[in-house]
Amino acid sequence: MKIVVLAGGRSTERNVSISSGYRITNALRQKGQQATFIDLFLGYDLEGKTVDQVFDDANTSKDLKISDAILTDADINKLRIDGSTQLFGPNVLAICKAADIVFLALHGGDGENGKVQATLDLNNVKYTGSGPLASGITMNKVFSKEVMLYHGIQTAAFKEFKRNQNGKHTVPFDFPVVVKPTSGGSSVGTHIAHNQEELENGIADVFRFDNSAIVEEFTPGREFSLGVVNGRAFSAIEIKVHSGWYDFKHKFQAGYTDFITPPKNLDESVHQAMKDVSLQTMDVLGLQNYGRIDFFANDKGVWVIEANNLPGMTPLSLLPQEAEADGVEYGDLVMDIINGKLKLYAEGMTEAGIMTTANHWNK
Repeated sequence: MKIVVLAGGRSTERNVSISSGYRITNALRQKGQQATFIDLFLGYDLEGKTVDQVFDDANTSKDLKISDAILTDADINKLRIDGSTQLFGPNVLAICKAADIVFLALHGGDGENGKVQATLDLNNVKYTGSGPLASGITMNKVFSKEVMLYHGIQTAAFKEFKRNQNGKHTVPFDFPVVVKPTSGGSSVGTHIAHNQEELENGIADVFRFDNSAIVEEFTPGREFSLGVVNGRAFSAIEIKVHSGWYDFKHKFQAGYTDFITPPKNLDESVHQAMKDVSLQTMDVLGLQNYGRIDFFANDKGVWVIEANNLPGMTPLSLLPQEAEADGVEYGDLVMDIINGKLKLYAEGMTEAGIMTTANHWNK
């Protein structure tokens, strides 16, 4: 198959996406596929090549180390030599149209919020993951938590603050609280606030990345994540940081965190509850093909932190570790994701998840 691995883009998680993209491209080529890595924002200089010849370009890399720098819009704009800030770089859409399918290795921002998915839909381009509506709902933590709460899925209490709100920010629960960008990932701009001053500082920092901040009641407990691929819930992975909490550094720099899968000393009923809630969360949010659900577990049950519609595929990412623990090696995982989505296209079911959610709302 001719496969575009679309990565990079304009998100604060750009470097994470590039790491995922290179690893996916290498795995697909090892599986005998004509895979090519394309940076969504920087595009591809054809230099006299035809579009089809791009798929013979083994433009992969073994440098998978992720920089811990948090990229701003200004940083990313400087990377584009033509001075343009449009999301789709030169020749990107034309190359995607020539592919049998596009593997979306994008993370955060315009990679996961449905804009890219909508553009590909409008151009009849097949791609992995969920559609634009489910992606947009899932990327927005306020919208996704409201849907989850409506369906009885346990998640932390929260309050949203917009950039244009003036005065002191007050929350209806006690400190500590968790402050996050409403639409973001990889813990970029995320803070744990223990008092009002830290809350105000955290919200101010969020507004560097987003126009909306979500403040959540702190949920104590053990931290887990659980991936779902084509309706199969993998064994959960427990996340144990050596110190502090599971922030950007702990997620993508080696040596700061222990990942344990399957989890040890976890009651099987709790593990099964996470699997059941993962499938339910995927369903009510309209997510298809694959995703990952993050949890806290304590004596009051399992609590969904958030859903991820395009989980990371880097060397330290959680979904590949879970799959491997359940006997699915990385290359097979990547092919399972592609073949699962192609099956949905063949069956005319690429909007089935969205329709399912709509049916739930109408009950």
